[in-house]
Amino acid sequence: MSILSFLLYCFIITFTPGPSNIVILSIAQKEGTQRALRYTYGATLAFALLLVTSAFLNSMLAIVLPKIMIVMQIIGSLYMLYLAYQISRKSKSSKSSTLSGMGTFHSGFITQFVNPKVIMFTMTVIPTFIMPYNSAITGLTIGVLVITCIGFLAYTTWVMFGTIFKQFLQRHQRAANLIMTLFLIYAAVMIWV
Repeated sequence: MSILSFLLYCFIITFTPGPSNIVILSIAQKEGTQRALRYTYGATLAFALLLVTSAFLNSMLAIVLPKIMIVMQIIGSLYMLYLAYQISRKSKSSKSSTLSGMGTFHSGFITQFVNPKVIMFTMTVIPTFIMPYNSAITGLTIGVLVITCIGFLAYTTWVMFGTIFKQFLQRHQRAANLIMTLFLIYAAVMIWV
């Protein structure tokens, strides 16, 4: 296994903007670091569970993959468009957050299961980079732990970004919301391309 290819794949997928990253940034900016971290902890646990599922049920998923992927693509695209709509509705003068209630562990946990970027990543990284070289329980466990740590690092980076640039993002909220909305719409469209 090429460790460099594996790490590059993991870092690129987890650090680039996706639904969870954008929601984390928005929660950090609107509701603060603590709320964004709660969401992050839930998202990270769900991420790890999806990796474990991929590791242990990969052969079964390969048989039903096309059916699962179509359903996840539809649900994921609709969910990303819903998030884009929620973020775009947030006006500069509004004091209430359209994402209120999102900054929870439960919300972070649940949303990962309809996040197509995470689903596709977890279903490809284990069978592509881990299983062909080490399908023993120890190798799979180490792979899941390493990937989960990379994902957590990516999520906390987005929390820090939202916290550090909170004042800037609040001053330029319309532009920031437009950019986050466009990233989400782009992600929803790219699922079908």
